[in-house]
This record gives sequence, C-alpha cells and structure tokens, in this order.
Amino acid sequence: MLIAPSILSADFGKLNEEIKSICEGGCDFVHVDVMDGHFVPNHTIGPVVVKSVAAAATKPLDIHLMVENNSFFVDLFAPFKPEYISFHIEEEKHPHRLIQKIRSYGIKPAIVLNPHTPPEAIEYLLEDLDMVLLMSVNPGFGGQKFITSVIEKARKLKAMINAKNLNTLIEVDGGVNDKNVKDLEYAGVDIVVAGNYVFSNSSYKNAISSLK
Repeated sequence: MLIAPSILSADFGKLNEEIKSICEGGCDFVHVDVMDGHFVPNHTIGPVVVKSVAAAATKPLDIHLMVENNSFFVDLFAPFKPEYISFHIEEEKHPHRLIQKIRSYGIKPAIVLNPHTPPEAIEYLLEDLDMVLLMSVNPGFGGQKFITSVIEKARKLKAMINAKNLNTLIEVDGGVNDKNVKDLEYAGVDIVVAGNYVFSNSSYKNAISSLK
C-alpha cells in the first residue's frame, strides 16, 4: 500500500517541518488539496504555498484539484512538476481535453469521483488515465467519517480496470485509518490518502508504517 498524507491536516505554522517529517517517515507521496471555495465550501492553498511545499518535499506531489475552471488551475500548478494532478469529473465538461493538457506537461492525469458518482461515469476515460481517486468522504474538509460504500465501489472499479487489462491505479481519500485500510487493500486500492490519521499521531513514521 502506498501512502499519501494530506497536508490539509498538517500544522501550517510549521509546514516546512511537517512535510520533511512525513517524507522522512516513509510516505510515498505528499497529497496537496487545492480548494477554491466554489466547487467545495472551503478554501485552502494556492501556488505560492505549493511552491514552498514542493521545495520542502523529497517525495513526489499528488495534487488534488477541488475547483471550478480546472484548466486554469492545471496551468498554475503544473510548474511544480507533481507526479499526479487529479480533477473532479463532476466539474469538468471536457475531460479528454484536460487529460491531454495534464499529460502535455509531463504529469500523470487522474480523475476524482465524489461518493455519489458511479465508476461507470469514467469507463470510457480509463484508458487515458494513470489513476482514479475515489472520495470516501464528501470533499471539502478533513477529519470526516469514512463512507464504507467506497469499498464496493473500489472493487467494481478494479474489475473494470482488469477487464480492460490496464495498469490504472486506484487511490482512496477520506477517513482512512489502520482499521479500514485492509478492506481497501483487498478491494484493489493501491494508494490511500491519510491526513488526520497521520498528523494526529505523535509519530508520523509509526502512523505511516501501520498503514503500510
């Protein structure tokens, strides 16, 4: 299992130190939640902060856009060379075009599904994606309770990926902890985003190790 701690739950008063701690603690990606206050009822960070995050991180960035006007935000964050940029299918009218744009920057494109959105919504996009991110909470805030139906959703998505003989990864974000991570692994999930679980632990290394 690959671990991507979400810095949404980090102490922004010492963000540089927090990022270094999770990287030294064995995380695989640094998950960056970008919210614009329009697509979701919260506003987080912009390119000025992410530039500092990228400079501090020794692991690749995994940027999750929860915004309107995805194409504009892709242009803003692509210069930081994240491993992935993911966008919500619920917001994007021209997903193929945006996927191509992300890939043109040398970045792996990913699509995000809200809890109510079925995996069939992206069946005809799977071949163009490197990853699908399944939300196991409603996006906008950290620390929410895990929605268990995402486990069956992950199984269904994994079957679709296998049927097409693809290598598309599955990531799950929201309420992940050491109690439900095994169920996600059995369902075919490759990467988990864990914010509150990691950053509320006295040892980030122990929290990451327990998920792995």
